[in-house]
Amino acid sequence: MKYDFFIAGRARNKDNILRICNLMDKYNISYYCFLKNEKNWGYGNSNQTPEERQREFESLDLKSDIVLNLFKQDMDGEKESENLLLVLPAGKAAHIESGIAYGLGKKCYAIGEYDSTDTLYNIFEKIFSSETELEQHLKIYKK
Repeated sequence: MKYDFFIAGRARNKDNILRICNLMDKYNISYYCFLKNEKNWGYGNSNQTPEERQREFESLDLKSDIVLNLFKQDMDGEKESENLLLVLPAGKAAHIESGIAYGLGKKCYAIGEYDSTDTLYNIFEKIFSSETELEQHLKIYKK
């Protein structure tokens, strides 16, 4: 499947990421988001907080079937996406995904505040300061 956007972020930032997904849905923009297949992750349960679920994930073996399966799903989603949107604050994995997307020649965007200036944040065509600013971009993008 082809996607307009790959949404990268950290599971601990779930609420903000899901708001961005809802914005994409509003404009009928296709996207891959790791949170959308959450029921199929193979660990955790719906009663856990994002923090509890993330701690459980971080305790898994790096080469476990669960981790390798999620890695494959995410990489396939990223390869099949035209653009990347990083939802800040984000962790190491999401920043690595941004670098992969940039290396694959995809347009990269971010939304949110970053801790400090970093030269590598220049991989992003635009860092949106708010959902309103992102929404204006998505309106134009969809045309």
